[in-house]
Amino acid sequence: MKLNGVPFFKAEACGNDFLIVESAYIGNDPAELSRRLCDRHRGIGADGVEWVDVDADGRVVARLFNADGSEAEISGNGTRCVAAWAVETRGGSEVRVLTAAGEKECMLLRRSEHEFEFAIEMGHAEVMGEKTIAVAGGNAKGLVVSTGNPHFVEFVEQFPARWQARAGAIGQSREFPQGTNVELVRVLGRNKIEFRIFERGAGETQSSGTGSCASAIAAIHNGFVSSPVEVQAPGGTQVVQWDRADALLLEGPARLVCRGEFLL
Repeated sequence: MKLNGVPFFKAEACGNDFLIVESAYIGNDPAELSRRLCDRHRGIGADGVEWVDVDADGRVVARLFNADGSEAEISGNGTRCVAAWAVETRGGSEVRVLTAAGEKECMLLRRSEHEFEFAIEMGHAEVMGEKTIAVAGGNAKGLVVSTGNPHFVEFVEQFPARWQARAGAIGQSREFPQGTNVELVRVLGRNKIEFRIFERGAGETQSSGTGSCASAIAAIHNGFVSSPVEVQAPGGTQVVQWDRADALLLEGPARLVCRGEFLL
């Protein structure tokens, strides 16, 4: 008996895990299939699926679906995972990834077996200004930042207990009709911060590339740190460089974990 399946690579970047699947297998309902693939009990398990193809210019076209089936503009960590897949399967040391937030150039810095280190030119970022959000237990005041996808960055002295519920409420506030990623950030030094993230469409994750960028940008904007900024998260550390204009560079690891076939 022949079984129908979906071939995949699984990769992670600072604990943020993604499935890399060729777009030929996307089917008629990519949201539902992405949910099935990402289910950690009945599927493979991941924070999202990067559906990939290669265009006539040699760029990897990546379409990202979150674990809940919603489509996102970009993931910095997911883009590094796509770049690792591209280097593994196609060779080379520079990968152009076309996302819904524009083209990102990924430059391979180091490689050891299935572990990679990339620098990504993340493109234009924008500080949209301060916003105060009414949540249970008091207002949340933070900076709204766009790094190709939306972020709300709140600075804290300590991460509060049950911060996930607070961040989830902020992300679903009526102030953000399309939802937003939420970062809670602690300043550790002149070039170092630590953050926690509650991602739109995925919930709490171990890290985030665009979240690292947004957190560093907000800290630089407020005068708390100077570029480059070491950004720590439970899943690992990334480095963000930002010149307050168009130069936004993200450096961090990616690792190919496994490959297989999901049976339909």
